[in-house]
Amino acid sequence: METKNPSPQKVKSFKRLILVLSIIIPLSVALLFEIKVDGLDFSFLPPIYASINGITAVLLVIAVLAIRNGNVKLHQGLMKTALACSLAFLVLYVLYHISAESTSYGGQYPMIYYFILISHIILSVGVVPLVLYTYFYAWKGDFKRHKKWTRFSFPIWLYVAVTGVVVYIMISPFYGN
Repeated sequence: METKNPSPQKVKSFKRLILVLSIIIPLSVALLFEIKVDGLDFSFLPPIYASINGITAVLLVIAVLAIRNGNVKLHQGLMKTALACSLAFLVLYVLYHISAESTSYGGQYPMIYYFILISHIILSVGVVPLVLYTYFYAWKGDFKRHKKWTRFSFPIWLYVAVTGVVVYIMISPFYGN
């Protein structure tokens, strides 16, 4: 990402957008659980969006390795792809949940499942502003702040991506039951 010197107005607008998205995305997802659209069958989506979560996790790890090795261009491309994957995940996740009833977990380790699920949900809400601010500082060319924000956003984003896959693996035997 080339260093940019955005105007104060552009910085203010971007920060406002981050705030709005950080509120609207989780609220929208929560509200969409109450909406069911009859006649849609997106039951095939969970393994796809779980795979996208897995791909996101791999991209994040490779991006960190790329930047540690000084490969800025590769890092930038991987991070943009990880952001695109997260957006694709969100769209597919919403499509599935507006067309299907919630699935109950019936496995042997409910405490482990619910701990992973709840921590995943809570951190997925928090990761939105963290990732957007981290990206914003890189876009702005403020790499000192970018690196500072990355110390929080990277492990949380990675945790959310990995636990998304784990939650899918644990709940998948119970789909359609």
